[in-house]
Amino acid sequence: MKIRRYLVTTVATLLALTACASETDTANSADSSSGIVTITVGASPVPHADILKYVDENLAADEGLKIEVKEYTDYIQPNVALEEGELDANYFQHLPYFDTEVAEKGYNFDHGAGIQIEPYAVFSKKLTDITSIPEGGSILVNNDPSNQARALKLLEKLGLFELKDVENPTIHDLAKNTHKYTLIEADAAIIPVQLPDVDIAVINGNYALDHGLNPTKDAIAIEDGEDNPYANILAWKKDSPKNEAIAKLEKLLHSPQVADFIRKSYPNGEIIPAF
Repeated sequence: MKIRRYLVTTVATLLALTACASETDTANSADSSSGIVTITVGASPVPHADILKYVDENLAADEGLKIEVKEYTDYIQPNVALEEGELDANYFQHLPYFDTEVAEKGYNFDHGAGIQIEPYAVFSKKLTDITSIPEGGSILVNNDPSNQARALKLLEKLGLFELKDVENPTIHDLAKNTHKYTLIEADAAIIPVQLPDVDIAVINGNYALDHGLNPTKDAIAIEDGEDNPYANILAWKKDSPKNEAIAKLEKLLHSPQVADFIRKSYPNGEIIPAF
């Protein structure tokens, strides 16, 4: 009797597994026959993920695409995940940062054209004017090389100090610091949290928005968007098996509909199309 019960159970299990396999095969066949290609894209929450979701809900189906968005709140993991095959593409970085990452880490990545610009802005909880920074005042900037250089060049343009003539200056490359400002670096994502502890801070547009700070309304100074080299881009592996689908996504991200979505979503110019 025990042997019989064992055989019955085994047969039932096999039948269940076969049924599951058949259902999976059927589902896969249906997905394949629909011609829809799913692309997993890593993105910063604002505005990148919002833009991708707009494309997925309004434009992707006509191109045979389905976009799965995976959100990241840092600037390190999206490229690591792309390299390790967890993502088909990512959308969070500008070209100077991309170039630095590829040069330093040897990524075999490719990229598209600029999609949107998030002007850097200077914020303060203590001051209402950029010229009111006290002697020896504290200035907080981000700690990754390309974005730190961008922040420092903005502060130099505002007249706070002079930088050495180097391609990507750091906080150690001040040629003239007449007012003896103290420059502090931190991860971009936590700078808005640390804002009350310093006199001023340069904050990335997306992280400012994440923390309820509007660059065009709340900042005491803002970066000029004209001829700005820091437009954000879509990146992918050069040897990706989904390159054809990624090319379609790249095209959609530069469509008039996306430009209109960006303008309508951010009417005060805190984020602007780069095309």
